[in-house]
Amino acid sequence: MAALTLPGGRAWARSAVVWLLPSTLFGRLAVLLIVAVLASHVLALSLMWELRPAPPHQGGPGSEGPPRAWADRSAPVAPGAVPSPAAQMPPAAEQSGRGGPGPRPGPPSLRQVLDAPLSLQLGLLLDICVRLAVLIAAAWWAARWLAQPIHRLASAAQELGRNLDRPPLPEDGPTECRDASRVFNQMQERLRQQLADRDGFVAAVSHDLRTPLTRLRLRAESLADPQDQQRFGRDIAEMDAMITATLDYLRGVAHAEPLALVDVGALVHSLADDHQDMGHDVTVQGHTAPLPVQAGALRRCLDNLVGNAVRYGGAAELALHDGPEHLRITVRDHGPGLPEAELARVMAPFYRVEASRNRDSGGVGLGLTIAQDIARRHGGLLRLSNAPAGGLLAEVLLPRSPGAGPGG
Repeated sequence: MAALTLPGGRAWARSAVVWLLPSTLFGRLAVLLIVAVLASHVLALSLMWELRPAPPHQGGPGSEGPPRAWADRSAPVAPGAVPSPAAQMPPAAEQSGRGGPGPRPGPPSLRQVLDAPLSLQLGLLLDICVRLAVLIAAAWWAARWLAQPIHRLASAAQELGRNLDRPPLPEDGPTECRDASRVFNQMQERLRQQLADRDGFVAAVSHDLRTPLTRLRLRAESLADPQDQQRFGRDIAEMDAMITATLDYLRGVAHAEPLALVDVGALVHSLADDHQDMGHDVTVQGHTAPLPVQAGALRRCLDNLVGNAVRYGGAAELALHDGPEHLRITVRDHGPGLPEAELARVMAPFYRVEASRNRDSGGVGLGLTIAQDIARRHGGLLRLSNAPAGGLLAEVLLPRSPGAGPGG
């Protein structure tokens, strides 16, 4: 006979179990402990019953029927006859071995346990081991059960740093977990709204700032003195570059592209080819396996590092060092390097080393900031150091597993 299955029966059963469970962590943990204790008792008693010794055979070989004392009490007494002592003894007194009622024996002492037969000692040890095993298994399962919402929240928080448009957390489970998921989803929505507002602000600022720059450029072109035109043109170009870099930085934070499996080696070689087409001395060494990255953001990060190397060192040497836990991309130049005190501060927004503050080579001070932000969005880091043979060495460390920190 075919089994009758109801559509949605599994979902209905799961809903029923969720409805019957308490709504708080305390209630669920209490239910789990009660069930574990009862299960340990049932399992221990079942094993003791199965392993109990056989009862001794009373009455001798070939003897049938009840014991003699029971027979004496059950036999009828003739009128005027005196009943036997066994018939006068109460059942409880007979079982206790005394002639009359007395206190019931208490739990055995340690000496009695040690002097008991080996079979009883093994049975007691088995009972204790079974109960401990059941309670330890229940504690292990309870730890996984209670930690599951915490792991889910931690994973969602890590993913939120890379993708603000991730699906919201399901608001289910105990009351405490539902409250935490609800607060997390509200925080995600507020962050998304704030970045959307900032995106609109960036678009408005981009239009409002470029309009006066266009007017200044037209007025500079109408100046009679060519040298004045050149000076005004450089100032306007520097302001335009600073505005462009700032707006691009803000747009990059607001619009984080999703992760995709990318051939980073091909991306780096393509970037080097583009710089070589512009006449820059850029070389690449090494190979790497595909990696989940934001392709556009990573290309921009490396382009900023290569641009700095070409600007201050005249050439850029890129190297790929693949590992089991992370990918290391190095960009080295042969320029003057940086003072040790400036290695950390140079990645601050709009910070430029004093020697680079000239109109010919100095940037606006956002290239390294953008590169560092992109590396952090990948769960990695950007590290600057002076190469032993001279020049600046920039290292980008990217983890192979999304959400895992970079290796040393």
